[in-house]
Amino acid sequence: MINEKEIYRGLTSEEAEERIKKYGANILEKKKTISAAAIFLSQFNDFIIWVLIGATIISGLMGEKADAATIIIIIIMNAILGFVQEFRTEKSLEALKEMASPTAKVIRDGNIQVISAEDLVPGDLILIESGDKIPADAIVVQASNIKVDESLLTGESVGVEKTNNAENSSIYMGSIVLTGKGEARIVETGMNTEMGKIANLLQGIDEEKTPLKEKLASLGRILVILCIIICVIVTALGIVRGQDKYEMFLLGVSLAVAAIPEGLPAIVTVALALGVSRMLKRNALIRKLPAVETLGCTSIICSDKTGTLTQNVMTVKSIYYDGKMYSENSFKENKLLQLKKVFTYCNDSDLNYNEKNFNKALMGDPTETALIKAFFGSIDELKRFLNKAKRISEIPFDSNRKMMSVILSEQGNKISYVKGAPERIIERCKYIFVNGEKKLFTSDYKNRVQSAVDSMANKALRCIGAAYRDGGILTQNNQEKELVFLGLAGMIDPPREEVKPAVLKCKEAGIKPIMITGDHKNTAFAIGRELDICSDISEVITGEELDRLDDEKLSKVIDKAKIFARVSPEHKLRIVRAFKRKNKIVAMTGDGVNDAPAVKEADIGISMGISGTDVTKEASSMILLDDNFTTIVSAVEEGRVIYNNIRKFIRYLLSCNLGEVLTMFLASLLYLDTPLLPIQILLVNLATDGLPAIALGVDPADKDVMYEKPRAKDESIFARGLKEKIIIRGCLIGVCTVLSFLVGKYFHFSLETSRTIALGTLIMSQLIHVFECRSEKHSIFEIKLFTNLYLVGAVSLSIALLMAVIYVPFLSTVFHTSALNIGQWLIIIFFSGFISMINSLYLLFNKK
Repeated sequence: MINEKEIYRGLTSEEAEERIKKYGANILEKKKTISAAAIFLSQFNDFIIWVLIGATIISGLMGEKADAATIIIIIIMNAILGFVQEFRTEKSLEALKEMASPTAKVIRDGNIQVISAEDLVPGDLILIESGDKIPADAIVVQASNIKVDESLLTGESVGVEKTNNAENSSIYMGSIVLTGKGEARIVETGMNTEMGKIANLLQGIDEEKTPLKEKLASLGRILVILCIIICVIVTALGIVRGQDKYEMFLLGVSLAVAAIPEGLPAIVTVALALGVSRMLKRNALIRKLPAVETLGCTSIICSDKTGTLTQNVMTVKSIYYDGKMYSENSFKENKLLQLKKVFTYCNDSDLNYNEKNFNKALMGDPTETALIKAFFGSIDELKRFLNKAKRISEIPFDSNRKMMSVILSEQGNKISYVKGAPERIIERCKYIFVNGEKKLFTSDYKNRVQSAVDSMANKALRCIGAAYRDGGILTQNNQEKELVFLGLAGMIDPPREEVKPAVLKCKEAGIKPIMITGDHKNTAFAIGRELDICSDISEVITGEELDRLDDEKLSKVIDKAKIFARVSPEHKLRIVRAFKRKNKIVAMTGDGVNDAPAVKEADIGISMGISGTDVTKEASSMILLDDNFTTIVSAVEEGRVIYNNIRKFIRYLLSCNLGEVLTMFLASLLYLDTPLLPIQILLVNLATDGLPAIALGVDPADKDVMYEKPRAKDESIFARGLKEKIIIRGCLIGVCTVLSFLVGKYFHFSLETSRTIALGTLIMSQLIHVFECRSEKHSIFEIKLFTNLYLVGAVSLSIALLMAVIYVPFLSTVFHTSALNIGQWLIIIFFSGFISMINSLYLLFNKK
């Protein structure tokens, strides 16, 4: 704990502000981001679009100026839609990068503050500890067992020891603190750092193509070839029949523009980006886009207990000392003074001496602050106690050792205080403090202490053991040996109220929640049973038991395990690998530097936003901003929703595009007049492909999305009957559009009117179909219409556009349409609604 006399006040806010003006932000030069203008112009960088523009120019030169102008307007409107999608995605990813940027713990105005690393300036005093990434070049001014990984700069992966001696006190931006803690003063920032000189620091979100986007891009290339072949056939058949060559060429190009789903990968990016933004609102920060796809496949969630399944609000409930149990109201008794010293002096809490409120003044790990609060009620009382001793050296807490120790000078005498996991303390004790004197720590005494540990653990109390050593010459080599056992503190961290329903939701979704903790087996079981994670203590495996199992034996018992207790970070890695050998998709949480390998190995690595180290955050694909298990479940649900929404608009776009191609292809095969003109085909593309498809990307979750089993990671996007749905629906759209055109001819309507009926049928059948695409299980009559107002708005705009081109005289002339009467609209309604009726009856029949 920081002693008041040892505090260095650091810079003031005013000094920091002046220096940031002088030296600039602590950032490395980045590649220039693409400008809005460049994004807009890139929408025209497509071969087919250039062919269409060329054809339009020729059309204008030939006197068809209205057609030419309209096609150009449609091209520009399509470009605007594409620009909005891409620009929004770019901005979303930039915002996420900002959120994922590293932070630093700095002393400003005498207070410890957490600030963005880019706000650091030369002269700032930062606090560093195991797992931190060094935010700028600095000089260590206070060190305790600090080792730093400088491999990013030197290529050497061996940890380098750092002290406050001038020879080895320099630490550099981008290097990682492997062990220990200390304070360092910033000397260089930004491009003036060693890292800045080689400009090689990788930060932020990985911008990579997701597997799904790559698959769809590949599919898109195949569809482009097929569409071009069909368009060539349609064009050739028209020319053979003696139709105008230029008109048939323009028709072929227009059909290709409408039919090729060139925007499919882009819309997937939009859906992922929008989904990531929704996850962010639920406190899950996605660092890597492929994680969004994998989230929906998750079958195992391995979660730390403390702070994730529990509230991370520790309270000491019981103390064992000198063979007796003490309750909360007796912690301040003088007889507990020796125990009070261990838990106060051997403590890594920070104290803000400028804060008057005791609870707010204490900062640090909840376990550490709980021990302080158990013995003290005010800042002044704590300050007086701290000033009675001075810390000389320490061996910081380590998740493998599960203990920490300090050497203090107390009234001229040196003494070592040690605290940690009871079994680790017990094995290092040679004596026990009984009735005011040291006695040999016999097996009888050990059994009594172990009984006290078991008693606390059975009440779901987390136990911390305390011991000391005095006399003789104390060094870091012997300060944790031949100790005198003092006692135990039992504290509770209550489960989060919202976790139990989240655990139930996991089970309903076919996901197995696994609790991982460093706590005693009995403590872990008590919490796990309360949360409905487990029901029998046989479902708990300890770290010791893991060590006795080889990989083959572990694979045999892993399916029965629901809790892992007293585990180390190395055990976490084995657990992940064991589940992966069973073909499970594993999500694993971690916070400490040693958790990083397990987090990286997991299919979904999850780091803690509050308690996590920089190393673990960089190894993870998702950060929990609130360290809450419920957030993991919400992210898995959101992952499923995003994947389902991607399936929805793939179904919609491909079936609609197939319908458009088949309309023209069937008409050519049957030697009919062209049912749709090039400009009308482009209108269909504008009215149905843009906004409705994007609106499906923000469709809310199906009510039963978390009642389905996780999908296989290698499952095709067209699995579960999607391919058949696309083909059948696309064929029905094409057939019904041609039939509506033939009915118009049968009733001797003019060619223009028959084409208008075909245009109306094609657009309306697609707009009705978009509502069907909202669910693969429920008919259009079972889906609540107004749960996606974006879709309602998009469809309304598309219908308004159709009405405008039919009834507004100027637009009617441009698009070669004629005003329809009620009877002609009934033809459209029959053929467009007929398809939906067949689909709804099919779903109804299937359910029954």
